[in-house]
Amino acid sequence: MDRILTALQEIVGERYVSNQPEELWFYSRDPGLTHPQPPDYVVVPKTPEQVQRIVQLANENKVAVVPMGNGMALTGLVVPRRGGIVIDMKRMNRILEVNEKARYVVVEGGTSQGMLKAHLERHYPHLRHSIPDAPPVTTIAANVALHGQGRLTQQYGFNSDMVTGLEVVLPTGEICHIGSCCMSPYWFSKGPTMPDLSGLFLGWLGTTGIFTKVGLKLYPRKKFRDVDVFVTDRDDLVHDIVLKVTHTEMIEDLTIWFQPKPLMFKGNNHITIYTTGDTEEEIEFKRRLLWKTLQEYIDSKDGGFMSIVPAMKPTFMEMPQRGIAAFADVPKGGGFEYSGPITLIEQFPLFARKIKELGAKYQVVYAGTARVIDVGHVMMMGISYAFNRADPDMMERARRALHEAAEYSMELGGIPWKPNVEEQKLAMEKIEPNTLKLMKMVKDNLDPNGIMNPGNWEVR
Repeated sequence: MDRILTALQEIVGERYVSNQPEELWFYSRDPGLTHPQPPDYVVVPKTPEQVQRIVQLANENKVAVVPMGNGMALTGLVVPRRGGIVIDMKRMNRILEVNEKARYVVVEGGTSQGMLKAHLERHYPHLRHSIPDAPPVTTIAANVALHGQGRLTQQYGFNSDMVTGLEVVLPTGEICHIGSCCMSPYWFSKGPTMPDLSGLFLGWLGTTGIFTKVGLKLYPRKKFRDVDVFVTDRDDLVHDIVLKVTHTEMIEDLTIWFQPKPLMFKGNNHITIYTTGDTEEEIEFKRRLLWKTLQEYIDSKDGGFMSIVPAMKPTFMEMPQRGIAAFADVPKGGGFEYSGPITLIEQFPLFARKIKELGAKYQVVYAGTARVIDVGHVMMMGISYAFNRADPDMMERARRALHEAAEYSMELGGIPWKPNVEEQKLAMEKIEPNTLKLMKMVKDNLDPNGIMNPGNWEVR
């Protein structure tokens, strides 16, 4: 094993490799409920060529490789289940190109969401990208690799839909370009009109390659942005309200959330509606249209707009919202994990009821969220339970609640997003045999030695 350590040091330099227990400890876990498992080595490369050499070394020695952004997925996706080498991408964090007129950006595989946001605000204030409700240190490459969500998804789809090109180190060590960048100096398209090979990598949770560069669509950043919150205590009306709001095609984003604490929120569904515009008159026009669209629910006293006092507004307007992470400390102890499907918006009442039932059954604090995707095509349902990290019994109850929620989601025909290993197994029990056979063929051909993030999407 010392031979591998020496080889890694030769590739990246002694300073950027470790097999020390105190450092391996940090790379053995994430903030969620997955049981920790330490790697044998951690390596922090600086270039695609260094990543390539590391993967080639791992293949020669049949050692597992786990690529890591910032390890914030909460569902154990970068926990090294079979030890091996964790490749921490944090040094590969350059913003390589912003094509202002074609509205795309090319970043390295370790570039964080916060870094790109700050860069655009400083140098291209009229452009923006889709920002997930996650800490700014989360990486763009990791987010697209697991079909992550983000602000703008209501209009344009998942963050992986916004990819315009990829540079990937394959599991056998070759460097491959996906999209227009494979034959052009421009990163404007990941697929059309060529075969779209990005599907071999997006959503595979780092089991089919390592992203060393990502091209991403940019969008106009409007001069004004505002928020309204519509509240109803009737779960069965949420679908119709969402359909009416999205039908206007006037909004930037829409999320639905419900939680028992603080008590002022208990028993209600909060539909948060974001609008943008280049003038205050445009914002006011959109607001009047939304009020008119939802007037019937106000007249019937089934809902109404919540007054947002000035002190509350910055919390709603934050991107990302820190309140998401604050949920972890509701029971004291700083932990939460989520499950949930991509599913039909009309199933919202069923999920809302189930989330509350499981919270009561397992005596854990719940929060339910949903983000509307692609102008109301589907919703991304988040089923969250908080726990105290110092209370193993509470953590186990949260695990059981999440597992039961995942089973319920798939019974209703939902497909999991950011699935942990157990949820992946549940999904593969549902996937038809020929599709599983195709998935296995892809993995076996791309990763013949089975070294890439083993344990995830492990088709047998």
